[in-house]
Amino acid sequence: MSNISNTNESAGGNLTARALREGFFAGLVSLGLFVLFVGLETTQNIRNELVLNQRWGLLAIFVIVAAVGRFLTVAYLRPWMAARKAAAAAKPAAEVEESFFKRNFSKIAIAFLLIYPFLAIAIFGVQGSLKWVDNFGIQILIYVMLAWGLNIVVGLAGLLDLGYVAFYAVGAYSYALLSQYFGLSFWVLLPMAGILAAFWGIILGFPVLRLKGDYLAIVTLAFGEIIRLVLINWTEVTKGTFGVSGIPKASVFGIWSFDVGAPNNFAKVFELPMSSAYYKIFLFYLILALALLTAYVTIRLRRMPIGRAWEALREDEIACRSLGINTVTTKLTAFATGAMFGGIAGSFFAVRQGFVSPESFVFLESAIILAIVVLGGMGSLVGIAVAAALMVGGTELLREMQFLKQIFGPDFTPELYRMLIFGIAMVTVMVWKPRGFVGSREPTAFLKERKAVSGSFTKEGHG
Repeated sequence: MSNISNTNESAGGNLTARALREGFFAGLVSLGLFVLFVGLETTQNIRNELVLNQRWGLLAIFVIVAAVGRFLTVAYLRPWMAARKAAAAAKPAAEVEESFFKRNFSKIAIAFLLIYPFLAIAIFGVQGSLKWVDNFGIQILIYVMLAWGLNIVVGLAGLLDLGYVAFYAVGAYSYALLSQYFGLSFWVLLPMAGILAAFWGIILGFPVLRLKGDYLAIVTLAFGEIIRLVLINWTEVTKGTFGVSGIPKASVFGIWSFDVGAPNNFAKVFELPMSSAYYKIFLFYLILALALLTAYVTIRLRRMPIGRAWEALREDEIACRSLGINTVTTKLTAFATGAMFGGIAGSFFAVRQGFVSPESFVFLESAIILAIVVLGGMGSLVGIAVAAALMVGGTELLREMQFLKQIFGPDFTPELYRMLIFGIAMVTVMVWKPRGFVGSREPTAFLKERKAVSGSFTKEGHG
């Protein structure tokens, strides 16, 4: 007994010493990483001279958080998770019935979104609801639709696309230019933008038919940059870096307009006080309908032969060919379908902003959309929607956290650290759940009984 107790004590001592050592090294690493970015700040004075400000207190907070966090992880969190995993493995396998909320999560989420604008108006008033409907509603749903479109290419077909923002730009500029030069309405240009983006998706698909993996990613990245540079330099049409402004607003099927001077103005017809909130609420329900249409089409396509061909291509292209599946048309349809939804989202973006410029379609947008797909779980619509809400909504919430200035000083700007927090969140989620928030999925084809496939049964990055 004494030997056992001595062994436990020595094990606990070794664990504590290891945790202290790793916490110390984590503090040193964070000190080296943040000393130039956080500890020192460069500003300009009134004489336009460069001034170096020292922020050692803020740097100390970062270092302490990293060191203490690493210590607690090694000393307590990891042993607790290992013990929990061992206890779960020791228990006999039993069928666990899903809760009502988990079983009906999609329906509950849709019902909440349908009443969300009215809840915002009831809580914040008509004008106060603008920010919550636009920044936290429309903005998130745009990224949900974009991520669901990219999910067809990356999640279902397994084709790594780093230039997806190009189709987003094609849709936005298609609506902006055609509406101004030819006077076409939004409802005509909405499907047209999707068709044009799908056409460019096919054009991209042909050169990359024989590529996969890193080579495919490089080519798609180059395609996205080519589109952006064309938008910048083709000034006769796109107006270059100045962008296209004065984009017409969308109307309710041509019946009611949201232009102030129009005789069929929505607020005048229904004798409501003039406010821009009505247009934002209309746009919210419009992008919600487009996002739900994207989800419906994706679900239907997955159950069709083309959807099963996408999944077969994702799992093993050689086996896919041996089964007689035409991989050329399979890849082209994946690129075209994903690009179509990106183009539709782009045309909506142009309507919402009223202004488009090449700066809105940089590579960072493609990276964010791809990160949403990976973090949510490739192939999972629900997981991707949750990831988009957390990532986009979380960065928008930073703008509201002005109370942090009382902690870090009046010059602290929370939104400037959104990419830092975003990166830390990505690393955390990838370590905690490497296959995304939803690590299991239901197969489209099954024998006798449909069961969710755990992420442990699929290849890394394919779950």
